[in-house]
Formats: sequence, structure tokens, C-alpha cells
Amino acid sequence: MQTSGHYRGYDARRNLEPMETPRVASLLDFRGKVALVTGAGGGLGRGIAARFAEAGAAVAAHFRQSAGEANALVLEITKAGGRAIAAAGDLTQAADVERLVAQVRESFGRLDVLVNNAGTYPVAGLLEMTAAQWDEVIATNLRTTFLCTQAAARQMAGQGGGAIVNITSIEAENPAPGHSHYNAAKAGVLMYTRAAAGELAAHGIRVNAVAPGLIWREGIEEAWPDGVARWKRAAPLGRLGTAADVADACLFLASPAARWITGASLTVDGGVMTHQIF
Repeated sequence: MQTSGHYRGYDARRNLEPMETPRVASLLDFRGKVALVTGAGGGLGRGIAARFAEAGAAVAAHFRQSAGEANALVLEITKAGGRAIAAAGDLTQAADVERLVAQVRESFGRLDVLVNNAGTYPVAGLLEMTAAQWDEVIATNLRTTFLCTQAAARQMAGQGGGAIVNITSIEAENPAPGHSHYNAAKAGVLMYTRAAAGELAAHGIRVNAVAPGLIWREGIEEAWPDGVARWKRAAPLGRLGTAADVADACLFLASPAARWITGASLTVDGGVMTHQIF
């Protein structure tokens, strides 16, 4: 078996010229690449954006309301010698999405990676939920994924390709009480990932998903001690996830290490989904 970068493979479907396999040391090197992370004003999105910057990418950190957090992230990245911008927008609105992608292009000249992380996670019982609550969750989690993917893919197609990573959830396949709207939205994102992967492959664009489990955030132990304890008991790896855990899965799927992976969903949950159902 050859392990050096001199191995060459073929894309038989498109009958392309042989492609050189990247060397292992370069697989997570994003220097010269541009990544747009939505919902990067805090929490998981901030962690993903910071990790892409650490890998060398120029980063566009989208936010809707958390301008202070996004600007702090940009300052942190630029002080470390990286390139970053903060970009505002309501991603449920097509015009805002188009402006966002245009801003990224104007700032960095291209767009190589999109991480669709923006979303909301409210709790509402099925019998008490209003149509407005349903619509908001579907729009914020699913409509935004469609609009951002479409706008980014048009840019990527014109430059020869790129990678899109959609943040779903283990709740896309494992329903939780009070989250029927969120469960439905994330399940929709999962199927949209597969559909988009099929259509966009011809443009050199790979589309995959990351499905996180329970991610640590400041104050979660105090706000939900019983839930955290139950999670730790259920997780074979015995802990909550971190933003870096999810970010590294995104790095992998956006990198040449995943060059023959598209339409896949990578579960990042410490093993919770390994439990027998019955």
C-alpha cells in the first residue's frame, strides 16, 4: 500500500485526469482558504470559526444580534495573525444572505467553506406550540440552510468547487420531548444535506453534516443538573462535548481528508447514539 503523496487516483464518473493524493501533513492546512461560519456570534459557531482560523483559513464570522461577541472573535483572530471579518444578517431573508456572500467575496476574493451553524433551540410542547413558534424554528434552522447553501454554492461553482458542512443534531434521528419543531427542522437539514450533495457534486462541491450531541456551555450544570448527569451516565465517553469537538469534525469534512465523502452525517456525541433502543 502506498502512503506517500505520490499515489494518484481517478474520478471515473467525470473521467478527469489523475489526481494526486494530498500528503498527510497538509490535510488540515486551510491556508489560502476562506470559511464562512453562520451563527458565529457565540457558543458552538464561535468555536468552529476560531478553529478554522487556527487551521489557517480566513474567516467570515456571521452574527445576527451578537455583534460584540463576533467583533471580539475577529479581534482575537487578527491579533494572532489571521484574517477575519464579522458580518451581520438575518439569514431567513434571501437578500441578506446574498449580501453576506457578496461581502465575503469582496473581503477575501473567494469562498471555499460554508458551515451552516445558525439556528435556534427552543422548547415547546406539541399541544401548546403555536404556528408562529413552529414557523420560526423551521425558518431559523432549515430555511437558513437552504438559502445559505444556494448562495454559497453559486459562488463555489464559479471558482471550481468547495465544501459545505451543515450542523444538524442527534435529534434529527432521536426525538426529544418539547422539541418536535426542532426535531423536524434538523431532520429536514439532514435530508437536504443528502439531496444537495447529489446535485452539487457535478460542480465540485461536497456537502456533509455534523450531528452533535449535548455540548457544554457556561452555566449548563447549574441550569440543568439532572440532564447533565443523565447525559454523562448515557455517554460511553462519559462527558459533554465541546465546541472544539464539533469544530474538528467540521475541519475534517471540509478538508481534503474527506475528499471522497459527500452526503454523509458524522455523529459527534460521545457515543450516546450507540444505545440499544429496545
